[in-house]
Amino acid sequence: MKVENQVTPTPERMMEFFGSHEDGPFVMVNLLKFKQRAEYPDGTDRGMSGAEAYAIYGVEVTEIVRKLGGRPIYSGAVTGLMLGEVEEIWDMVALVEYPSLAAFQGMVMSPDYQAVAVHRTAGLAGQLNIRTKAAGGKG
Repeated sequence: MKVENQVTPTPERMMEFFGSHEDGPFVMVNLLKFKQRAEYPDGTDRGMSGAEAYAIYGVEVTEIVRKLGGRPIYSGAVTGLMLGEVEEIWDMVALVEYPSLAAFQGMVMSPDYQAVAVHRTAGLAGQLNIRTKAAGGKG
């Protein structure tokens, strides 16, 4: 199994993801790897670690998620790996429930989200986003 962290999906991946069948609520599993130092696109050094920059994004995006009817379920630091093997272990895991694929797409396209996403990009070295559906079809 190949594992490749990314910060931004390719256009093809986005079309595939958002073009899939809409079937209600889902939970996004976020596996996060942070940069040592946050890197903002304007080149300014804000004196923060990647984790600190991502924490700013986390606080602000939580409000956006709640407004669209979603909810954060869990977030925590990765403290060990029992099974499997990866070159680098992720730093954090976050689970977020969204009411629908359309709501999620609307969120990532919204000006409010785009304004806070700068902290996400500055802080992340890479990420895996895994859309999941509970057994039995409920989110």
